[in-house]
Amino acid sequence: MAATYEKAAWAQVKEGWRQLYGSFSREGISVENHEFRTTAALDWGRSFHGDSVEVCLNLRGNGTVRDGRTEARYQPHTVGFYCNAGDLQARRNPGETHSFITIELSRPYVATQVQSLENALHPAMRRWLGEKSGSAASVGAMSPGQEVTFQALRQPPVPSAAQKLWYQAKTLELLSTVLFQPAPAEEFFCQRQKRVARERVERTTSILRSHLCEPPDIDSLGAQVGCSPFYLSRLFSRETGMTIPQYLRQIRMERAAELLLGGRHNVTEAAVEVGYSSLSHFSKAFCTTIGCCPTLFPSAKALVEKFNADRRARTV
Repeated sequence: MAATYEKAAWAQVKEGWRQLYGSFSREGISVENHEFRTTAALDWGRSFHGDSVEVCLNLRGNGTVRDGRTEARYQPHTVGFYCNAGDLQARRNPGETHSFITIELSRPYVATQVQSLENALHPAMRRWLGEKSGSAASVGAMSPGQEVTFQALRQPPVPSAAQKLWYQAKTLELLSTVLFQPAPAEEFFCQRQKRVARERVERTTSILRSHLCEPPDIDSLGAQVGCSPFYLSRLFSRETGMTIPQYLRQIRMERAAELLLGGRHNVTEAAVEVGYSSLSHFSKAFCTTIGCCPTLFPSAKALVEKFNADRRARTV
């Protein structure tokens, strides 16, 4: 059952806040989903518990976390953590759609998990654990793997009975990628070229997944990933085996299939949700991609089983 403390802190957004797992007061861990639009600035810091660490995966919207000396800016597609000793201030910008997940952890929980590993922690985290006072905040770009985890946290690909174990494992996985300082490594020029190409394609897929209804055009995509539209098109096809329009249609139809299986959207609503204004165009694309028309899909047992198996393979 969601804690009264968090409910009160997020009362301004009402159903835009939802607890996914845990209880901070009982277990020292709380995984929470946030998806809302607000016309007024939101005091985000009201939800922070004292003497805690919170990891934030920020997909959409802009927010800030201040510790009195420095400011960490959470822009779209960023991830970070903030250690709270009671003096953190946080704000979510007005007039924006915010979509983010937070994992709040008590000091004892974190100390137990990183025991004997303190020297490898991010410096801000190491100081906070060692001094047992003060606050700190750190933020950086969200990796493609973390963006996959973001989506999975909202819809765990395991039976409900196994979700406790799954959330615990995913929390530890995120801590290992967010709270630790990576060791520097030498990188040759050819390796860097391959890495940059891979990261551009991964960034492109992430942007498209976040803007299914109104995807940016190729010029905008190129600008966002740092290369020319022509080069991005060639690079994307080489790395994925699909053109950008083909990939966009694929993920749109996959999202539409999820909505139809959820039972809360009819075919017209699913089509609009993924950016189709023409029901006939949507039905044709769905049939080509999924294998049957959208009205029949929820009752097509073999196709549904295949779709769910493919989805679990992508998210685990």
